[in-house]
Amino acid sequence: ACNKKKKETWGVCIFIVAVDLDEVTFTFTELLKSINISVCTFFQFLKEVDVNMDTVSTKVDSTVSKLKKKYDVLFALYHKFERTCGLIYLEQPSSEISAELSSVLVLKNYWITFLLAKGKVLQVEDDLVISFQLLLCVLDYFIKLSPPAMLKEPYKSSVSAVTVNGSARTPRRGQNRSSRTAKQLDTDTKIIEILCKEHDCNLDEVKNVYFTSFIPFLNSAGIVASNGLPEVEVILKQYDELYLKNKDIDARLFLNHDETLQPDVTASSQLERTPLKNSPDEEINVILPQTPVRAAMNNIQQLIMILNSATDKPSDTLIMYFNNCTVNPKDSILKRVESFDHIFKKKFAEAVGQGWAEIGSQRYKLGVRLYYRVMESMLKSEEERLSVQNFSKLLNDNIFHTSLLACAVEVVMATYGRNASQSDSTSAETDLSFPWILNVFDLKAFDFYKVIESFIRAEPSLTREMIKHLEHCEHRIMESLAWQSGSPLFDLIKQAKEREGQTDQPEPASMPNMPFQHNHTAADLYLSPVKSPKKKASGPPLSATSTPDVQPAVIPQTQKPQKSTSLTLFYKKVYLLAYRRLHTLFLHLLSEHPDLEPLIWTLFQHTLQNEYELMRDRHLDQIMMCSMYGICKVKNVDLRFKIIVSAYKELCNTNQETFKRVLIREEQYDSIIVFYNLVFMQKLKTNILQYASSRPPTLSPIPHIPRSPYQFSNSPRRVPAGNNIYISPLKSPYKFSDGFQSPTKMTPRSRILVSIGESFGTSEKFQKINQMLCNSECQLKRSAEVGAAAPKPLKRLRFDIEGQDEADGSKHLPQESKFQQKLAEMTSTRTRMQKQKLNDGNDTSASEEK
Repeated sequence: ACNKKKKETWGVCIFIVAVDLDEVTFTFTELLKSINISVCTFFQFLKEVDVNMDTVSTKVDSTVSKLKKKYDVLFALYHKFERTCGLIYLEQPSSEISAELSSVLVLKNYWITFLLAKGKVLQVEDDLVISFQLLLCVLDYFIKLSPPAMLKEPYKSSVSAVTVNGSARTPRRGQNRSSRTAKQLDTDTKIIEILCKEHDCNLDEVKNVYFTSFIPFLNSAGIVASNGLPEVEVILKQYDELYLKNKDIDARLFLNHDETLQPDVTASSQLERTPLKNSPDEEINVILPQTPVRAAMNNIQQLIMILNSATDKPSDTLIMYFNNCTVNPKDSILKRVESFDHIFKKKFAEAVGQGWAEIGSQRYKLGVRLYYRVMESMLKSEEERLSVQNFSKLLNDNIFHTSLLACAVEVVMATYGRNASQSDSTSAETDLSFPWILNVFDLKAFDFYKVIESFIRAEPSLTREMIKHLEHCEHRIMESLAWQSGSPLFDLIKQAKEREGQTDQPEPASMPNMPFQHNHTAADLYLSPVKSPKKKASGPPLSATSTPDVQPAVIPQTQKPQKSTSLTLFYKKVYLLAYRRLHTLFLHLLSEHPDLEPLIWTLFQHTLQNEYELMRDRHLDQIMMCSMYGICKVKNVDLRFKIIVSAYKELCNTNQETFKRVLIREEQYDSIIVFYNLVFMQKLKTNILQYASSRPPTLSPIPHIPRSPYQFSNSPRRVPAGNNIYISPLKSPYKFSDGFQSPTKMTPRSRILVSIGESFGTSEKFQKINQMLCNSECQLKRSAEVGAAAPKPLKRLRFDIEGQDEADGSKHLPQESKFQQKLAEMTSTRTRMQKQKLNDGNDTSASEEK
């Protein structure tokens, strides 16, 4: 058992090094076979290695994430495929069927043809829905090639009818095969209709996949049917080439139920008993288990049913609102929708594959239906709230319409893009996941954020899962996307600071304890001034009825900038999110020091409000971790960054890149420790040291945390802006400081703030590899065991910098590859550490004898 654990450890280490150095000369399946480990166990083992040693780079993280998503999709599809074939084919067909057409051979042809088609046609291989639609096309093709005596009803009758009608059952190679197959599908859609009905699939979408992608694949692959089935040698050879090129998972092994591709039964049972990493304020809903494919199809059907009554043109009610405007927005709205149709088709085809443009267009049209439906609902609510019908300024706002349309399309894309993994449905993302939609619509994240809450309130039929998805999008915007360079947020903050300089009253955004009201509408936010208007409006508080004015390019010096509602609300939400994250992390790490929480929050909130440039191109959680570390440093509480990072990994919706890759200066990134020392501490040194003085800063009040507006209660709730109508809950399955001082030149007070001797992925990882390999119990353990003596540090600590001498003074041979060098480095360091440990042991025994 100990040798097996050593073999697995070396296998993981080889994988990490090979990926980091771009020298992967083996396939992932070959690695699993060589160390005799399953794919699920490998992923779990790699996770434990990272938790214990912090040695996995973001590059390895990305590679593993892609492998895991691909495995999840393949695993879900194969089990669906196996069950479906059991409903189609007889286990023991009549004796008139040739032995060459056994059910095993049929399944093999089916599956490998699908794998080849998926690999050749799809650029996004982790899209569960498109992959399943392609699988249905393969099923339809093979059923029509199968002898009726092999089939169960109703497929047997359908194939017999085709044969009686004289349709060609074995199309041959030729230029006109595509047209013949298309004609056959047009005249006989019975089988594809049965398949779509059985699996709740949209027939038009599957037929579109058949014509635009599957038939061209058959032609390009040169697959020819013989004896009722394509020649298996042809497809085997082509798939083998594809598999060796991608160096990933050999999905043919699913056919043999190979143990390397089987899920971890123990982990699965534990998963059912262990709750997901939910936020503390998040409701836990018990949902009956569904297969990933069935759950995805159900979600799509729910969305289609909601939009059945909607059209991809403005309704009569919307036309009425358009006509009531001072400037009729109808033409501009229609032109915008048409323009984005072409853009979306192009971007979708670029991401998924050129043959999938029409599928993208179909999804976009569903989004357009939802766009008009939600727009109408918003306008009705505004009419009830304001008692007006002229919304000229709002309806002529280009950013509002682009954001609303993008949000509607995002709902459709997220519905179709359900993750295949049931264990972690919120963390895994595909290439089409948010914020992909922002790039398609050329939309700033801060502008998109403004519409999310109003969108959810205006569409009561959204599922809980979709509401949770939109809330997740909002959180991602608040924590990082809105703080990217070029965001309009920084202009708004700058103008707010100018306003603070001209008035004695501070911005409401600076008061996190003010009660939070979820009564802002999209109109409030989109019509909130980015730049001050020429004169103050004398009409109602919401100038939705006014004609859009041309905003001045420069604010006159004599004019007081107008308060921004969107900025005020944004900061309130950011404070709430920031405090929730901080409080959760605080409970993990510092529950024995409750007096520190208000200090950390005061520093955190001060940074967000007054040193907001530190957030530019960075993440909210980076500021949170640095604030926690800084206060602990000045208060002499022993809390290391590695401990903070280990606890941070356990929070919901976290990414290792957040602490492994932090912006230091333009185009330069490093770990969170380096960011703290070189940027954060340098900027806030004076402020942090105040917490150690006899006159600390005034503490910021703890934000009042209301119930999330996006979660349904268990009791009926009142319709917003409505009369006495209640509905029941929906049931549904900066600048870099060049003057940084070295620790030897710092004052004693400032030196205590610096993180010294801490780093990720340095010598400690070699010691822990050594422990993992030589542990008598052959189990992974964390290094910080109770009562364990702290190891003596190596005489020379080093980072993994190319070209640097080894830690033991040896040099590499010039003919060695980087891969060999890194493995030799790990081995030599391990040997040296064993010697040091042995010497330490001898010194201890000698002292005891004395």
